Amino acid sequence: MLPYANMPYGFPPGLCYPITETCMIILFLLSIFHAWKRGTGHVAYLLGGFGFGLLLEYVNVVSNAGYKYGQFWLMLGHAPDNIPVCIGMGWGIIIYTSRLVSDNRGLPLIAAAAFDALLALSIDLSMDVVAYRLHMWHWDWESHPEAGTALTAQWFGIPYGNFFGWLCVVFFYSTFARTLEKIPISGRTGNRIWQAITPLLSILISQAALWISLFPMSTWLREKFGIASREKLIFLLILFPILAIIGFRKRSIQQQGKLPAITWLVPGWFHLYFFAWLFLGGFAGENPRMTFFCVLNLMLGIFIHWWTHLRKPAIGS
Repeated sequence: MLPYANMPYGFPPGLCYPITETCMIILFLLSIFHAWKRGTGHVAYLLGGFGFGLLLEYVNVVSNAGYKYGQFWLMLGHAPDNIPVCIGMGWGIIIYTSRLVSDNRGLPLIAAAAFDALLALSIDLSMDVVAYRLHMWHWDWESHPEAGTALTAQWFGIPYGNFFGWLCVVFFYSTFARTLEKIPISGRTGNRIWQAITPLLSILISQAALWISLFPMSTWLREKFGIASREKLIFLLILFPILAIIGFRKRSIQQQGKLPAITWLVPGWFHLYFFAWLFLGGFAGENPRMTFFCVLNLMLGIFIHWWTHLRKPAIGS
């Protein structure tokens, strides 16, 4: 029996989930080690992204926002409304390594946050279409038949609002964390305490901004102008690259040394791992357009990370 009535794929091989979870835990530990060497602020920012990701996913699942998770080893909550802890880890390491890149390139605050969001979205575009078909998470298209089938609705079964949400989450967290970090605090101890609590404050402010963007503002845009998730996503996909390009043109620091290895290990694993499952899972033959865009996004991800390492003679640690 198939796990979902309108999803033609069964569950993947038994090792799929453990391998996925183990790799994400390893990448999280490597990121923690990297952040630990660089001080309280780095650790706090990474853990803040981890906590923000868990909070977002848990609230969405418990409030029946339209999707459920498959069962991994480490789960938060009670089935079926529980979430894999590794999902929070994924949020944390993607947000953390994206900022390492934008900081290294010397981008001004808003441009850096926009670039962070685009780097994160690049990973999500590679991951979601495949992970969804592996039943790592599942959107409830069954109760919304007007939206299309499980494999054809919106972006090959992935809601446009999911990608819009990714851009907003990373942009808000990056913006508010960077802004709060600039507040001068006297004394070494006071400064370290402020660095430790800044991510928590950033999460609270970001959560409020996200709620406004996803609910009151979205409702107003839909009712007043007929603007839905697809149009909002297109708007951000135009706005954020413009902000990033302006930032690259205005940056005062051209280079700040070698990028750490974790900045390519994390995106490299996400891109290549889920691209491999596109074929191992038998999904590549489902829809030529979907496979084309998966290949295109992989090439785009490779180009972006090659470009961000341009002029870097070697990868540091």
